[in-house]
Amino acid sequence: MKLSKYIAKSWYLYLNALVAMLCSIGLDMIYPFITRSLIDDVIMDGQTQLLMKLLFGLLSIGLGRAFFQFVKEFTFDYTSMSIGSRIRVGLFKHVQKLSIRFFDKNNTGELMARVKDDVDNVWNALGYVGMLAIECTIHTIMVLVCMIGISPALTIIPVIIMPIVAYHAVALEKKIGKVYDDLSEENAALTTVVQENLTGVRVVKAFAREDYEIEKFAKHNKNYYDLSMKQSKISLRYNPNISFLTRLLLLLVVLVGGGFVITDKISLGDLGAFTEYANNIIWPMEMIGWLSADLASGLASAKKIKKIWGEQPEIADKQGAKDIGRAKGEVSFENVSFNINDTQVLNNVSFTVPAGNTLGIMGVTGSGKTSIINLMERFYDATEGKVMLDGNDVKDITTESLRRNLSVVMQDVFLFSDSIKENISIGRKDNITDELIESSAQSARAAGFIGKLTDKYETVVGERGVGLSGGQKQRISIARAIAKQAPVLILDDSTSALDMETEYEIQKELEAMKDTTKIIIAHRISAVKQADEIIVLSGGSIAERGTHDELMAMKGIYYDTYNAQYSASNFLEEVAPDVG
Repeated sequence: MKLSKYIAKSWYLYLNALVAMLCSIGLDMIYPFITRSLIDDVIMDGQTQLLMKLLFGLLSIGLGRAFFQFVKEFTFDYTSMSIGSRIRVGLFKHVQKLSIRFFDKNNTGELMARVKDDVDNVWNALGYVGMLAIECTIHTIMVLVCMIGISPALTIIPVIIMPIVAYHAVALEKKIGKVYDDLSEENAALTTVVQENLTGVRVVKAFAREDYEIEKFAKHNKNYYDLSMKQSKISLRYNPNISFLTRLLLLLVVLVGGGFVITDKISLGDLGAFTEYANNIIWPMEMIGWLSADLASGLASAKKIKKIWGEQPEIADKQGAKDIGRAKGEVSFENVSFNINDTQVLNNVSFTVPAGNTLGIMGVTGSGKTSIINLMERFYDATEGKVMLDGNDVKDITTESLRRNLSVVMQDVFLFSDSIKENISIGRKDNITDELIESSAQSARAAGFIGKLTDKYETVVGERGVGLSGGQKQRISIARAIAKQAPVLILDDSTSALDMETEYEIQKELEAMKDTTKIIIAHRISAVKQADEIIVLSGGSIAERGTHDELMAMKGIYYDTYNAQYSASNFLEEVAPDVG
């Protein structure tokens, strides 16, 4: 959605604010006329009977102006905050809909800066800053009209000086706009460095990279400082000139206007009123530079937000995509090839997993194992071939329906900063019971350590599961996948951090899930040994396939892997007593 559409939805609020603004400015315009009457009629002509009326008029103007100013500012603030909030939610929703490839190309820190800082800048431009810009424009026009009504000749002074001020303001906006754009980019980079270091603090400390990371942060911080100083220098180059010109305006009005009074071209009251108007026109002129800078910042941020809004999800439901309800669980790959950035990851991969069966997938790192999951979840689309669920091409199924039928344990375990209960129930939050949560934890062999925690299932885990061991995090993620009770369960190297005994117990639990199709990706032979079929990937293609016994008989890659793992295991068992 374009930003203009968000603004258009609140047109009536802006109209109310504009009416209140016009009323407030109108009262400002009346004030000098009362001053003129006080000088000419009361002081000069001695019409003292007018004094109380004029004073009451000034009081009424003050009260009325206070009321309309309150309505104006409250309405502008309320409207801009509402629009800013909706923009932020809308942008977040849009980002959530974008495909995985978008996140491959854009770092987290930059996206955080767009959703937070850039929306704040737009929010500011639509609220206080935008309000003042409109008010300055209307105020200036109305003051000039009133000035002409008093003395067209004297009005020449502000008419000459104002374009000079405007020139400086435009020059300031042009120069500072580019700096704001660079500042926004550097802010995103700075945020990324902080985000990565806080998330990967253990890696930083483990590899003693503190000094390097501090130096990297300091470099970006220095760039941010330099850009901020550049912005300040530009402002200092133009703002003093603007301030001097506004003061010169007032001085010239008093000098020239005084001459007009002496020559009876205008009255003393006229000069008093004109001087008040000159004072009233000074503050808009002084604020032009500041407003230009803030509006430039808002405009730069709006462009960055629009750029993200211009991104379209690569993976989207096609016209007529269907909801298949609860699938039986048959998974098929038909001559599937997959490229990423012109690099072939999978080449002509075909297999079928009947509903309720188990497929094991093995292969060295980079052989394409995880890409199979990415294609099944439709994080990406196959370059060639078809990925099928219950005989339906996944491209013909709504992504919500597809992913509802798949439950995945990712290789990179991620736990939200929430309770263990919330982390386990994430797959089906609307219809899950405490009994299912606990039974899923039991099946994943997580119930034991959870029961020893002070708050048990209400224990809040830190960001990315901080406070838990790797094995504990894996078991919670397995419990999360089991609790979803999807017809297809996918495990991507999900027991790598577990001991052999715990892995064996979990495998027994998985084998008991007869109605669930299981796809197990692993490096350990023990994790796939009991599968109905095992495929071995090499270079993105299926090099071997069959049952455990059939693959052992081939004496190929699988056979060599088995011997390497089990000979190493036997060796460790033999030397363990000596080492201990």
